[in-house]
Amino acid sequence: MATSKSTSKSRHPRARGKSGRPPRQRHAQAHAAQQRKAARAGRGKSPRKWSHHVMETSDAMDLQPDIFKEGNAEQIAQSLKKSSTRSRRRKGTPFQSAMSMLNFYINRAGRNLPKTRRATLEQAKRKLREAFGRAP
Repeated sequence: MATSKSTSKSRHPRARGKSGRPPRQRHAQAHAAQQRKAARAGRGKSPRKWSHHVMETSDAMDLQPDIFKEGNAEQIAQSLKKSSTRSRRRKGTPFQSAMSMLNFYINRAGRNLPKTRRATLEQAKRKLREAFGRAP
């Protein structure tokens, strides 16, 4: 008796599909597409950004409220120094933690930050370096 091949293809559970990708990758691709579609649908709601959540709930430091919005460069530097030296939850040095938080705020604001405020925050970086004795 000769064995004959069946005309229908039997597919192995891990066989590649039409896209040429294994099922695990096809699933990830479909999930990403669903996420993009959901993001487009919810654009009108304007949810809070993840970076806002980080600023509010970060374990890095307890900052003085609205210090980045209202203070001058010297006040910002002193507040960051005080917060970072008191904090027990930081991973790096107090200087690293303070500078990281300042850079995070500048990057988070992006293009929405007025040039005058950006200049003040850049000056606060210099003041912060001076406050920690790391002036160039």
